[in-house]
Amino acid sequence: MKNLLFLGCLLLLVSAYTISKTHKSKATSIAENTMEKSFYEFTMKDLEGKDVDFSSFKGKKIMVVNVASKCGYTPQYEALQKLYSENSKNLVILGFPANNFGGQEPGSNDEIKSFCSENYGVTFPMFEKISVKGFDKHPIYRWLSDAELNGWNNEEPAWNFCKYILDEKGELIKFFPSKVDPLDKEIIDIINA
Repeated sequence: MKNLLFLGCLLLLVSAYTISKTHKSKATSIAENTMEKSFYEFTMKDLEGKDVDFSSFKGKKIMVVNVASKCGYTPQYEALQKLYSENSKNLVILGFPANNFGGQEPGSNDEIKSFCSENYGVTFPMFEKISVKGFDKHPIYRWLSDAELNGWNNEEPAWNFCKYILDEKGELIKFFPSKVDPLDKEIIDIINA
């Protein structure tokens, strides 16, 4: 009986180690894909599945926002669109749908595209749904929330509609939590600086 108990415990430990190793390996692989990259080196698929090269945003300020369709902050889409429409010569807003918080972005890429277009007239670039936190955090959000990669910021999104602002050189300059309205004076001042 003691031998069976010992074997059972040993099997559990080996299984736990294997699972842990798999998750660490996956996280390490994602992290390695992010190392030594500048923001402009990323290429991602938009909601239509087309590759978007981030170097095309050089020379503009950039606001990166994790978005969701069923969140209390979802009406910020309207302010984001207004901000983009009024400043599109020197600003690009990049929307990243994510289902990390309360299952508030359950839709497919096509459903997200329809929702944003029909309800808020969104014309700023929207990307395929990704994870913005956790072991499967997308490399772009690893870059945004790791000071070793972006130069100073370790803050990852705590909820939907967190905002990261980059300058015209692709350097991260500011983080705003969800509750800050996209039309907040501080954001406008940064964009117009």
